Amino acid sequence: MKTFDIKRYFIRLFFCWLGFVTPTVAQEDLQSEINRIEPLNWWVGMKNPHVQLMVYEKNIGETLPQINDARVELRKVNRVSNPNYLFLDLIIKPNAKAGHFLIQFFKAGKAVFTYNYELKQRKKNAAQRKSFDNSDVIYLITPDRFADGDPANDNSPLTLEKANRADKDGRHGGDIQGVIDHLDYIKDMGFTTIWNMPLTENNQQKFTYHGYAISDFYKIDPRYGTNEQFRELSDKAHQKGLKLIMDVVLNHCGDAHWWMKDLPSQDWINFGGEFSATNHKREIHQDIHASEFDAQHHTDGWFVPSMPDLNQRNEMMANYLIQNTLWWIEYANLDGLRIDTYPYSDKKFLAAWSKSILNEYPNLNMVGEEWSLKPSIVSYWQKNKQNYDGYVSYLPSLMDFPLQNAIVEALNEDDKIYNKGLAKLYQTLAEDFLYAKPDNLVVFLDNHDMSRFNTQINENPALLKMGLAYLLTTRGIPQVYYGTEIGMTNPKSDTHGEIRGDFAGGWSGDTKNVFTETNLTKLEKEYKDFLQKLLQWRKTATAVHSGKLVQFAPDNGIYAYCRYDKKQKFLVLFNKNKTNVDIKLDKYQEVLGQAKALKDVLTNETFQKSLTLPSVGFRIVEVLE
Repeated sequence: MKTFDIKRYFIRLFFCWLGFVTPTVAQEDLQSEINRIEPLNWWVGMKNPHVQLMVYEKNIGETLPQINDARVELRKVNRVSNPNYLFLDLIIKPNAKAGHFLIQFFKAGKAVFTYNYELKQRKKNAAQRKSFDNSDVIYLITPDRFADGDPANDNSPLTLEKANRADKDGRHGGDIQGVIDHLDYIKDMGFTTIWNMPLTENNQQKFTYHGYAISDFYKIDPRYGTNEQFRELSDKAHQKGLKLIMDVVLNHCGDAHWWMKDLPSQDWINFGGEFSATNHKREIHQDIHASEFDAQHHTDGWFVPSMPDLNQRNEMMANYLIQNTLWWIEYANLDGLRIDTYPYSDKKFLAAWSKSILNEYPNLNMVGEEWSLKPSIVSYWQKNKQNYDGYVSYLPSLMDFPLQNAIVEALNEDDKIYNKGLAKLYQTLAEDFLYAKPDNLVVFLDNHDMSRFNTQINENPALLKMGLAYLLTTRGIPQVYYGTEIGMTNPKSDTHGEIRGDFAGGWSGDTKNVFTETNLTKLEKEYKDFLQKLLQWRKTATAVHSGKLVQFAPDNGIYAYCRYDKKQKFLVLFNKNKTNVDIKLDKYQEVLGQAKALKDVLTNETFQKSLTLPSVGFRIVEVLE
């Protein structure tokens, strides 16, 4: 092993001080033989000056690290049971300047390893970035199934699974370039924010396209592109006025993760690194009668053998995950986060993680996945919720699974049966008192883990439009799954591979193309035009973004609510009856006030004392005063 020439290094520093050479250390002076240091870099000017570096190299634990740089203090060296790891606690000094500094690893008085670590300059106003909010509509994409913008990266010598579009569970070739190529389509449709399923490396033998079995937390999967290309996506989206959300996985990694072959310590992975299935009892966090056995086997249990469960009670693991999230936000200039399987992680860690993120980015919106149909369970995790056990969460938003379920039941059930049908919508919103901020919940008709909405409503065109109208006018932040704009379905099965079908036109040679509208059926074109018109209208509907909501209890298959602010007022009405219904407006006088007329925002029809609701249909009318 070639050692570092200390004498030569300090001579160079002396000449740097004299001004004869630049302070950058010459490449020949560095033998960067360290296998891996993470985070890959850091930034000056972060509110928290601490950063912990994980160093991985054979027998690195037998060395003595040193940093001789006025900008950085090596506060502590943490050694673990595995001698191939070191964890270095650094403090970035106030007013430190961006640039490189040298980390030397000494053994027997000689520097046997060196690493030139970089501190970058933050973007202007990085800490105060504006995040996604009620004015936005999120477009959820399964990247492997959206568009293949670069067929050359469909297969990579660095990854095991190869492309096979004939396999519904295999890699199909969609990538970051495919999303970049269609940013105009996304914008023109009326979406404002993009959420991709995870793009980080999943180097498993098979079933890797979903992205949730991460094998490298700091690397974009080469079949999707590169880290630089992900940043390009962010930059180009911002240039078009679009925002970018990253899907974050805190609970687990993939069993092909690089550290699984050489764990830092026995407690790095839950249950000692041996598979033990989670019991999925998410209620244990709220259950005052919960046993410790059930609690442990929920939080520490693994989803499947290929997804080892991370032990976030290990302080260095917790630091690693917090810093990884911060790194991606800063590196890719992200506008928000979606957090996978939120309640499966250690709850104390989740509080520390969410608090740390908001400490650096106080305006950042983050939405967690808690797949429960009870608002009492979901609301527990929202920031500012006063919980019975004193638990304090800093997570601003949750996915509104209770309302998603209510929408499907409301449209499918018979309204003539007591408490069925549209009553489900009324009853679910009536429980909004349980949330600290119900308006900040993310609402949706379907997502990547459930049957397509069009399948759930038995491919009824009228119900599809009613569902979209409700989604885009109720409280909360709407999310639409790619393909909903043409009514995509999964008629053969509810397997994920079918649900996450290919987006027509995303591959060269596709006979149907959504982007160009080539060979779309009449109904698909109708759906697309309908949603686009609704989305474009919503952009200026401030009352729908953040206005108050007053709902009227369903009666005889009719349900209505009003959205209003100081500038606008909209009355939204739904009719589940199979005949047109004439509605007298007296019932809604308390919200209509001195209205002169009502104008349908989609058809431009005007009404005064009454209006007609189409059979199995809706109206969104603006109140003109």
